[in-house]
Amino acid sequence: MAAAVSEDVWSAEGTTPDAIGTALREMLRSRHASNRALAPARVLNLVVVIDRAWKDEIANRLAGVGRYHASRTILCAVEEGRSALDALAVMSYDEPRNGLGVMHESVEIDIGPDQIARLDTIVDPVVVSELPTMVWCPHGHTEALRALGGIVDVILLDSDDETDCTWAMAWAGKLLESAYVVDLAWLRSTPWRERLAASFDMPGRLAALGELDAVTVRHRVGSRASAMLLVGWLASRLHWDVTSLSSMNGAGLRGAATAAGGEVEVRLESSDQDVPGLAGVTVSWGGEHSLSLDRGRGGLRARERSGAGERAWQILGASRGEGGILGEGVRQALLRDPTYGPALQQARNLCP
Repeated sequence: MAAAVSEDVWSAEGTTPDAIGTALREMLRSRHASNRALAPARVLNLVVVIDRAWKDEIANRLAGVGRYHASRTILCAVEEGRSALDALAVMSYDEPRNGLGVMHESVEIDIGPDQIARLDTIVDPVVVSELPTMVWCPHGHTEALRALGGIVDVILLDSDDETDCTWAMAWAGKLLESAYVVDLAWLRSTPWRERLAASFDMPGRLAALGELDAVTVRHRVGSRASAMLLVGWLASRLHWDVTSLSSMNGAGLRGAATAAGGEVEVRLESSDQDVPGLAGVTVSWGGEHSLSLDRGRGGLRARERSGAGERAWQILGASRGEGGILGEGVRQALLRDPTYGPALQQARNLCP
């Protein structure tokens, strides 16, 4: 059975950042004094800047990240017409049964639009010092990123949220110049990248990577960035030269890459599906060989064709699902993926 979860709560209207920081320290001191088996989590700060109208929805998404909760989450909700700071701090913890219990803190601060330009003065007294800090602005608020630049180590974004994929790729590239970027669009392609790599990892199959002559990526209408990043990953790892793709009259994008073994046809095709991300990918080589991975119930459906015939199988548990993407994004703040930057650069080259 899961341990019972308890909460300590503090709130104030018309408060100050220093008062919020003092309240958090007092909550920790008081709780630890009453139960020395409890210790505060000290791994990561997460700062989230959102529109006030979306506060509940984003709070619910953050509550669903599971065991990848940040140590201290600071949610700044921007409300038109507001000038004073209202704050709510919650410290939650599992009642320890054996050993230690861990305390996580979440803070909600209601701010006005005029306070975004000096958001660093609001957030800095509230974050846990000497911990890496990640910032997420799901509703834009680029001015918040500029204000927080001095205290931010990691920027969380979702390139699939942008209607202009070319702008999204350029924006991610600009942010990558000053901070480590975790892109949820990139994380959605992780199962596909892992399975493609594993499919060609066998000694007898490895040479086929140099013979690839076509790649087709099927994606949800709003997830072109995920598809671009997958092709960008292939291009960066296999040293392809890529150029911008061309429209296929509403049927997707089409182009070609130049590889050591010749030309590789590249196609991006939209697909109807309920969840963001990719619907399938097909790679072909040697004229008569192809491997397709498609989204299916419980995992990915694999289908391979060759001169000897066709075989199909199910890859179980290949996707974390959209519900796990945000939690994985928080976890990635503590890691460093060296393949994202090169893949992003190639994806930018593909943009029409």
